Amino acid sequence: MAFSDFKTIADVQKHYQIKYEEGTFIVSQDTDPPEIFLKDLEFYKETIDVFSSEASRSEIIISPLLRELYKKYYKTYAFWIQKSIFYDQILSGTPDYIFSTKSELGKTVLEKPLVIIIEANKNDFQQGWGQCLAELVASQKINQDVQRPVYGIVTDGNLWQFGRLQRDIFTQNIENFTIDKLSRLYGALDYLILLTENYTSNE
Repeated sequence: MAFSDFKTIADVQKHYQIKYEEGTFIVSQDTDPPEIFLKDLEFYKETIDVFSSEASRSEIIISPLLRELYKKYYKTYAFWIQKSIFYDQILSGTPDYIFSTKSELGKTVLEKPLVIIIEANKNDFQQGWGQCLAELVASQKINQDVQRPVYGIVTDGNLWQFGRLQRDIFTQNIENFTIDKLSRLYGALDYLILLTENYTSNE
């Protein structure tokens, strides 16, 4: 079994006795990405059918946006693309993207995974969240700290949804974000990283 075998949030809930709720933990303030990123994105949107395939959404929107965000926090966090994580035979697999704490041993060592980002294949957010929540459970167990929140994002490049696992409660953020309101989306992503920073500073 692997992360992708979980098809819905309910599958993970029943297997690991996780409660579900909806709420607001992302407080977004409009924040513009760097100008060079905005110009690149506008160019590609004008000249390429960005949403024609999962690969184009990933390479033109999702990955560049996350990498741009990472530049602000690279001294504190590590950023991983297609990095496998393993807790046991069930909770194992390869998230699309991970933000983790930075290892003193260097960029080759994965420390505590804090944010997991999943691309919704075929725009299937239901299965995307089943997989993402399983990866959050694995992250929580790897971190050996149920009090520390771990965060998940599921996106198809256009729509971005946020979730949080803390203790045995999974909270789905009520507000979703979209690429056509980029400043608001970037502000939400930035706020999410600040949430993890605030917890770290209070440890």
